[in-house]
Amino acid sequence: MKLPRRKFMHLAAGAAALPMASRFVWAQAYPTRPVRWIVGFAPGGGNDIVARLVGQWLSERTGQQFIVENRPGAGTNIATEAVVNASPDGYTLLLVGLPNTSNASLYEKLNFNFIRDIAPVAGIARGPQVMVVIPSVPAKTVPEFIAYAKANPGRSTWARPELGA
Repeated sequence: MKLPRRKFMHLAAGAAALPMASRFVWAQAYPTRPVRWIVGFAPGGGNDIVARLVGQWLSERTGQQFIVENRPGAGTNIATEAVVNASPDGYTLLLVGLPNTSNASLYEKLNFNFIRDIAPVAGIARGPQVMVVIPSVPAKTVPEFIAYAKANPGRSTWARPELGA
């Protein structure tokens, strides 16, 4: 069988493009099995409720279970370490909250680097944050408070709520 040159070129171009197209065809759907969503707070608090509501919504949308697993303690460090040590396959997620942002400066020895070892996936909730000081503290802005605290070691204390606890 003799092919005309134009038809042969079309077939050759199609054969050359086939490996590129097949990569897209072979891509797996996600998720193909249940997903563990680890929450660093006790059950029943704000973060737990958010995780359970969003997890239910994701389960309905994807057809796979999103299982909320509570691992409270150490200012969310127990939960974070569990996720960092899990298989990096996308089937173990961490609900990140306010404490995660300050733990690196509060704990001297952590078995993980939050910035390096955790990759953000999506923002799911927002809430306002307020910082207050008593009138005798000369700071009126956050940078002023940081400068005041550094200049006066041991004279200032601070607290944060464990949202969801």
